[in-house]
Amino acid sequence: MQPEESLLPQLQQNIQLLKQRFGNSIDLYTKPVQILGIPCCLCMFEGLSTIERLWVVVLDMLSKSEFHPQDGEALFDYLQTQTDLPLENSYVETMGQLRTQLTAGTTVILIEGCCKGVVLSTQNMQFRSIQEPSGEGNVRGSREGFSDLLRINISLLRRLIRTETLTVETLICGERTATEVALLYDRDLAPPELVRRVRDRLNQVQIPVLFDSSYLAPFLQRGGFSFFQQAGYTERPATACAKLCEGKLVILVNGSPFAMVIPYFFSEHFQSLDDYSTKAYFASFIRVIKYGAFFLAVLLPGVFVSIAEYTPELFPPQLLYKIAAAEAATPLPLFLEMVLVIVLLEIVREAGLRLPRPIGHSVSLVAAIIVGDAAVKAGILSTPIVITAALTTISMFVIPSLYEPATVLRILFVFAGGLFGPFGILALLFIMLTSICGMESFGLPYTAPLIPWTNGAVRDGVLRTNWKQLAQRPFSVNDLPGGDTHDTK
Repeated sequence: MQPEESLLPQLQQNIQLLKQRFGNSIDLYTKPVQILGIPCCLCMFEGLSTIERLWVVVLDMLSKSEFHPQDGEALFDYLQTQTDLPLENSYVETMGQLRTQLTAGTTVILIEGCCKGVVLSTQNMQFRSIQEPSGEGNVRGSREGFSDLLRINISLLRRLIRTETLTVETLICGERTATEVALLYDRDLAPPELVRRVRDRLNQVQIPVLFDSSYLAPFLQRGGFSFFQQAGYTERPATACAKLCEGKLVILVNGSPFAMVIPYFFSEHFQSLDDYSTKAYFASFIRVIKYGAFFLAVLLPGVFVSIAEYTPELFPPQLLYKIAAAEAATPLPLFLEMVLVIVLLEIVREAGLRLPRPIGHSVSLVAAIIVGDAAVKAGILSTPIVITAALTTISMFVIPSLYEPATVLRILFVFAGGLFGPFGILALLFIMLTSICGMESFGLPYTAPLIPWTNGAVRDGVLRTNWKQLAQRPFSVNDLPGGDTHDTK
C-alpha cells in the first residue's frame, strides 16, 4: 500500500492536486480568501457543509482580530490554539486525510506556506429524521429508531447508557466508499477476548463497497455453511442498549439504520422488547407460541406431504376422505402441488415487498382472493394444500428474523417428506437440530443459555421470570461457557 501524498507548502499546488483527485467536480467548493493577510483557501462540498455558517461565524470573527501572523505556520498555530472557532481536534497533513474530512462534511482551510490544514465543524448533511422502526413493532417502550447517520445513532445509544464504561471505536471499511464503522461495547461487561477478536476481523475486512451492516457478517463469522446467522440486527436503540448491558457488542455502519449485535443466540429470535414490559407469565406464554410457530412453519408442509403419501391411515377418516377427494380433482401430484403453492406464495410476497406500498397491497389482495380462489375452484390446486401453506406462511410472520432460513428449510422438508417419507422428515430434523446445537457464535454456544443448560435458561430463556428475580442476577455473556475469556495477547 503506497503512502498518502503529503500536503505541500504551496497553496496553489494543493488546490490543483485536490481538484485533480475529484476530477473538477461541480460540488467541490474552493474559495481563495485572505485571512489576516495570509492567502488561504476554503475547501468544502456543497450540500455536506453550510456556507452561511462558515462565512458568518468564521470570517467575521477573524476580521476583528488584531493578530498579524508572519507566515502560514504562525497563522495555523493561531487558529488552532488562540481562537474560539469550531475546530475539530485533528488537522489534515495528507491528501487522504483531506479527502476524508471533506467527504465527512467538514470545511478545511488550506494555508499558504503551511503543510497542514485546519478542519472546521460545518456539517449540514441532510438525513432522515428519527422515526419509529417499521420492522420491529412493539406495544410499549421507546418509539425511537436508528437514523442513517452514524453520529446520530451513536448519540442515541450514549443518551440511554450514561456510564463512562461505554466505549466507541471507529474504523474505515470499503475501498470505494470509505464507510465509517463504529464498534460499541461496555468495557466492564464485554469479554476482552471477544472484543479483540471482533476488532481484528473488522480491521481485516476487504470489501469494495459498504452500505449496510449486514455486509460485514460474512467477514466476522467463522465456520462452515449454516442456515442460521451468528449476528442479529435491530432498528431500536433501546434493544441495542439492552444487548450492550448483556456484555455483547454492537456494530453501526454509516448510512445504515440497522445495528448488528454480536454474539447473537438462537433463543433471541423468539424474544422482543415487549417481553419485559408485560407480565412474566404472559411473556413466557408468547415465547412458547413463537417456538411452536417456528417448528410449525418449518415442519407442517413436509409432515403433511409425508403422511398423505406414505401413511394416510394417520389422518382421521373424515379428513382423509376430503383430502383424497380434493387431490383426485387436481392434475398435479400432492408433492409437486405443495412445492408450487409455496413458491407462488414467495413470489406474491416478493412482489408486494418490492412494489410501492399502495400497489403492493393490491398485489397481495389480488393473489390471495382472486388467483387463490379461482385456482381452487378450477381444480388446479386443492383446498388442503392451500390451507396448509397459508398456515405455515402466517406462522413465519411471527418470527420475522428467521423468515429466510425457515422458508428454505420448509421447502427442504417438503422434498424430504415427498421423496423419503417419515424417514426423510426425521433425518432432516435430526440434521437441523444437531447443526443448531453444534454452532458457535463468536466462541459461545449458539443455543445458549438452553444448551448447555445454565441458570439463565430458567430466568430468561424459553420462559421469563419476573423483574425481581431478573434484577438480582441479570443475564451476561460472561455467565456462559467460554464467555469469561480474557485477552491472552
